Amino acid sequence: QVELVESGGGLVQPGGSLRLSCVASGITLADYTIGWFRQVPGKEREGVGCQSNVDGNTYYEDSVKGRFTISRDNAKNTVYLQMNSLKPEDTAVYYCAARFAYSSRYYLQPREYDYWGRGTQVTVSS
Repeated sequence: QVELVESGGGLVQPGGSLRLSCVASGITLADYTIGWFRQVPGKEREGVGCQSNVDGNTYYEDSVKGRFTISRDNAKNTVYLQMNSLKPEDTAVYYCAARFAYSSRYYLQPREYDYWGRGTQVTVSS
């Protein structure tokens, strides 16, 4: 059984930082491209970024570029999302997702992913 479990969310002041973790079981993350997405009530789930398992390259949406960083530790079967300089508009439930991949292309749409975590809430507020 495949499971992705996010953690690390919480309440942070504007300008602060958080690091989200996504631990996988039942799959080997080294075989999967990882995407991070976020969603606020009443809106569609939107992409934050993704990291290819083939070449390790990352893609970020313009709204988070330069502030967020995706990394992975394959030995721990864990992926991270480091979020710096957080803004109130970053408030959302954050999800990690995994897609089996053997090419280095970026997967940017939720429908392209095979497995999802349940999400972790991030709230940026003073």
